[in-house]
Amino acid sequence: MSSRQMGPPTRDAFGERLAELGKSNDRIVVVDGDVADSTRTKEFFNQFPNRAWNVGIAESNLVGVGAGLAAAGKTPVIASFACFLLCNAYDQIRMGIAFPGLNAKLVGSHGGISPGEDGPSQMAVEDVALACALGGFTVIVPADSESTKALTKAMIEHDGPVYMRTGRPDAPAIYDTEPDVTLGRAITVREGKDLTIIANGLMVAEAMDAAEELAASGTEARVLDMHTVKPIDEDAISKAALETGRIVVAEEHFAHGALGAAVAMVAGRRGAVPMAFVNVGDSYSTSGQPDELFKDAGITTADIVAAAKSLL
Repeated sequence: MSSRQMGPPTRDAFGERLAELGKSNDRIVVVDGDVADSTRTKEFFNQFPNRAWNVGIAESNLVGVGAGLAAAGKTPVIASFACFLLCNAYDQIRMGIAFPGLNAKLVGSHGGISPGEDGPSQMAVEDVALACALGGFTVIVPADSESTKALTKAMIEHDGPVYMRTGRPDAPAIYDTEPDVTLGRAITVREGKDLTIIANGLMVAEAMDAAEELAASGTEARVLDMHTVKPIDEDAISKAALETGRIVVAEEHFAHGALGAAVAMVAGRRGAVPMAFVNVGDSYSTSGQPDELFKDAGITTADIVAAAKSLL
C-alpha cells in the first residue's frame, strides 16, 4: 500500500463527525447491525442513547427500521459492514428506501479488500456497483480521514438516499485539513497534462504515488479524487479527456459496475479517449495483510504506473 504518511481509518473519521453532528441536529438517529464498535457508530450510541438502536445481526430488519425512521421525518444513519448491508438487505434497500426516495444514509464499513485478515467473507468488492444501481442514490467513497469528515457532513445535509463506503485500515493522508467538498464534484489533487488518473478511496494515495513516480521519468499525471461515484463529475472527466488525452481509473472494487464503468460511460459519450483500468478484477480475494492483497489483486502503485505507461 501507499508509503505516504498514514492517518486514521475513514471509519474513525465518520464516527467522530457523526457524533459531532448529532449535537446540533437532533433529527439524526442511528441504527446499527450489532457492529457499532467496528462501524464506529459507538460514540453516537454513547452520547445519544435515546437516538440509537442496535437492531442485531439482521440486516433486512436493520434497513426496515431505518426506512421507518426516515418515513417519520428522522435522518437515519444505517450502519453495518458494507458486504452485509448491501448484499444481505438489497431488496429492503431497493423497496424500502430507493423506491420511495427516503432521506436515509447507509454507511458500509470494511469496504474493498483492505480489511485484510478478516477474509473475503467480510470484504465488500461489489458494494459500489450495487449502490450505483439503486435509483436516486448518491454514492460516496472517501479517500482519507479529513475528506471523510467533510463528506459525512455533506451526506447528512443532502436530501435523499446516500450510500457511503468507509474502510478498516489506517488511510494514507491526502489532505492536511478538511477539503471543501461538493457531492458530485471531483477534487483535483494533482495537476498534469500528459494523462489523468481518476481514483477514490485508498486508491487516491496509490494514484498520487504513481503520479510522483511517473513525474520522475518526465510524465505529468493529473490526479482526480472522484469521491462521488454517483452522480459522477462529468465535466471533470470531459476536461481530463480533452486536456490530457488519456485516462487511468483506479478503484478497490470489482471491475464491473462502479467507478471505471461510470467514467467510461461519460468518456464514451462526451469524447472517447484511450483508457486503462486498475481494479480487483472478477475474483474474490483471500486473507492476508492489506499490502499483500493489493499486490496480489494488481492494484498497487506499480500497477497504476504500468497502466499509465501502456497508454503513453
